[in-house]
Amino acid sequence: MNGMQLVKERIRSINDFPIKGIIFRDITTAIKDKEALKEMISFLTEKFKDKNIDYVAAVESRGFIFGSALAANIGAGCILIRKPGKLPAETISEEYALEYGTDKLEMHKDAIEPGKNVIVIDDLLATGGTVNAACKLLTKAGANVKAAAFIIELTELNGRKNLPQNIDVVSMISY
Repeated sequence: MNGMQLVKERIRSINDFPIKGIIFRDITTAIKDKEALKEMISFLTEKFKDKNIDYVAAVESRGFIFGSALAANIGAGCILIRKPGKLPAETISEEYALEYGTDKLEMHKDAIEPGKNVIVIDDLLATGGTVNAACKLLTKAGANVKAAAFIIELTELNGRKNLPQNIDVVSMISY
């Protein structure tokens, strides 16, 4: 069995969660499996090891799991993109639309230097709203967003179309 098959086999699918008609792809069952976790980190490392990346920007919360490991493997720093009120120093923020209302992401104002190359990482690409907001936040800070990376992509939700068109989008598994 190859790495992608192993990871896909370890992802639990839960019908009708959080609402009827939705199939929730639960990555926690893959993260707890040491071989699957190793495969996920290896996949990301292979994709970005020679791309001259200065920082990996990890989106709260499951992006943190992959972001720090990837950053360490490719010799980059790790930036945390958080929900409001979680960071202690001065922040910049980006608001984005949800199905009903809005939400916001924040990062420290001094998290990245202008001109640095960055990858945004999260566990799952659905509609793309959260990662698009993270890309806008990083661009506002002067970063060069080079790619967005995910373990899971829900292709029927067309999240790629909501991400900046000038970046690479990498996902390990598609549903």
